[in-house]
Amino acid sequence: MARWCAREGWPVHPLAPAQKTPPANCADCKGHHAPATCPCRNAGRWCHGFHAATTVPGLIDAWWSAQPRFGVGVSCGPAELVVLDVDAHAAQVPERARLLPGIPIGPQVDLAGLATGFDTLALLAALRGEQDPAADETTLRVRTPSGGLHIWYRNPYPATRYRSSTGSSPRTALAWQVDVRSDNGYIVAPGVRTAAGDYVPVSAAREPAPLPAWLAAELKRTGHVPEAVSASQAPSGLPVPMRRSRPATKAAERLLEPLLAEVTACRTVREGASFTEKLNRAAYTAGGLVEGGHLSGADARSLLAETARTARPHQERRNFMVIESALSAGAQRPLHPRGSS
Repeated sequence: MARWCAREGWPVHPLAPAQKTPPANCADCKGHHAPATCPCRNAGRWCHGFHAATTVPGLIDAWWSAQPRFGVGVSCGPAELVVLDVDAHAAQVPERARLLPGIPIGPQVDLAGLATGFDTLALLAALRGEQDPAADETTLRVRTPSGGLHIWYRNPYPATRYRSSTGSSPRTALAWQVDVRSDNGYIVAPGVRTAAGDYVPVSAAREPAPLPAWLAAELKRTGHVPEAVSASQAPSGLPVPMRRSRPATKAAERLLEPLLAEVTACRTVREGASFTEKLNRAAYTAGGLVEGGHLSGADARSLLAETARTARPHQERRNFMVIESALSAGAQRPLHPRGSS
């Protein structure tokens, strides 16, 4: 499967045996450095999950020869993929305003029976007069072990980038219980077998169809397309100061490392470890470092998500919400650590 994905032009990376998450990093990566500064990729290691993804046959053969039980993850952004991850988990249905962010749902709309992402995605399609993506037989769709569905689309205009998100995000979401996997995100490859079950393609389509124009418009409307303002677009006509976006400085790493270590230590304490408080503190600090120009936003999110996943692997959605909220709060107070240049 890894070689097949690579031939499709989709960079792949290992998943831990029988799991849907990447394997642990090597011992050299225990210092919680940012993926952009990690030497492991050049050394041919699989550390840092989707950041290590590749299409190089020799490297793929080496990884899966070393551990044949590895599953396969696909790094969506570099593969030019936009995947809708429709959840079917039992959850408390939120208020109407959060079902389809930005779209008022009046009391005249009967929501009886609405329970999962399948329902909110179908509702979004119906309101737009379009086909429900979950029933789109022209594209690759993969049934997940939990009863959800991965709907794979190809980005036909690679110059337009799409953020990844979760359907429960208070900031960026397409629909409740519908996650988006694209830049800075990965998806489990079709055919992967986990302890929870198999990822099984449904219908005959085995290739992603182009992202429908109406879905592209919805993703833009809901904030999934990063905005880039050029100097010529500045309302005042003056140059727009560009925020620095670079790998983490050594001073930033020194400041974050003990905070991330506290989060990681929660792995051995299932309850009463103040995990949320510690993750919030680390993400708040990271937000200040990002705003101060000492750490890129992408590296901050990846580093925090990876650390949180190590300690609490079965609550990624909650981890995401804590991280996004704390990053936003921390960005209100730019941080400049001692020893930074």
